[in-house]
Amino acid sequence: MKFKSLTQYLVEQQREHQAVSAEVRLLIETVSRACKAISHAVSKGALGGVLGSLGTENVQGEVQKKLDVLSNEILLEANEWGGNLAAMASEEMQTIHRIPNQYPKGQNLLLFDPLDGSSNIDVNVSIGTIFSVLQAPAEAAGREIAEADFLQPGTRQVAAGYAVYGPQTMLVLTVGAGVVGFTLDREMGSWLLTHEDIRVPEDTAEFAINMSNMRHWEAPVRRYIDECLQGETGPLAKNYNMRWIASMVADVHRILTRGGVFMYPRDARSSGRKGKLRLMYEANPMSYIIEQAGGAAIDGDTRILELQPAELHQRTGVILGSRNEVERLRRYHRDPA
Repeated sequence: MKFKSLTQYLVEQQREHQAVSAEVRLLIETVSRACKAISHAVSKGALGGVLGSLGTENVQGEVQKKLDVLSNEILLEANEWGGNLAAMASEEMQTIHRIPNQYPKGQNLLLFDPLDGSSNIDVNVSIGTIFSVLQAPAEAAGREIAEADFLQPGTRQVAAGYAVYGPQTMLVLTVGAGVVGFTLDREMGSWLLTHEDIRVPEDTAEFAINMSNMRHWEAPVRRYIDECLQGETGPLAKNYNMRWIASMVADVHRILTRGGVFMYPRDARSSGRKGKLRLMYEANPMSYIIEQAGGAAIDGDTRILELQPAELHQRTGVILGSRNEVERLRRYHRDPA
C-alpha cells in the first residue's frame, strides 16, 4: 500500500484547497523534522544519557527534565533560520524568543510545549510535543515582535498539531481542514499519512481525570463524575471506564482514536482556581484539533478557543472530547439545577 507523505499532503492543501500558505507549509515541515529528532532522543532513553532531572525549574515552577531542555533547544534551533517565523514562545521559557537578526523573518508565530507529560519520561510512558501556529498581527509589521502579539484567541490559529512518542511515533495535524495523522517510518525517515479524516465519536463511555483531586473539584465536575460512577443504574444509564495517563498528548490521542472526555478542571485550590494547563501551549492547540475532529472543548462554561489570553503563560481549566459529554458538562456549569 502506498502512503502519502507529509510534504505531499501539505502541498495538496496549499495548491488545491488553499488551506495553508507556502510559509506555513514549510514551517510545519520544519517542526516535523524537529519532532523526529526529539523522538530519536526519547527512544535512546538511558543509552543517550537523557533521563532524570537537571535540578532547575522552568518559568512554571516545575522541575526540568533533561529531555525538557533538550527538546526545547531542538525546536528553537530547527526553526530559527528558515525565514518562516517572526518569533517563538515556549512553555519552558519566561518570555518570547525573537528570530536572531542574522536570519530572515517571516509573518508567523510558533508556540510549543516541547515535551508534554515529562513526568512520564523516566517510566517509559508515552509523551509528546504540542505546537500552535499564529500569524503576527498586521500592526506588528515593521517593528520588533512583542509578547502582546502572541496574545490571540485560539480561533486565530492557522495550524496546530502534536507528536506522540509511543510504540509508534505519530504526528497529528490540522490546518483548519479536518484532522489527519502521520506515522513515522523510522527506516525511511518519513512521515506517512496513515489516518485520514480523524473524527471523535459524539458519545462515549470513557473519561480521563485525576481522581485524587476529587475533593477540590467544582460541583458540576463532581456531579458528572458521580453520575458516571453510578453506571447503568444512574442517570447516564451506561457503565463508564476511567483512563488516566497523566500525559495530555497521550490522553487526547486516545480520545481522538476512540472517543472519551479529558478533564483537567479548575478546582478550589489556590493553584487551581484558574486551572492548571497552559492556554497558549496546551489548551488552544488541543482544542483546535478536537474541534476540527468534531469534538468540543470548554474551560467549564466557555469555549476555550474564544478565550482572550491576558498573559503568555496563562492557565485554564480544560474539558474536551466527545461532543455530547462536553455539552452535558457545559450545562452543569451554566445551570446546576
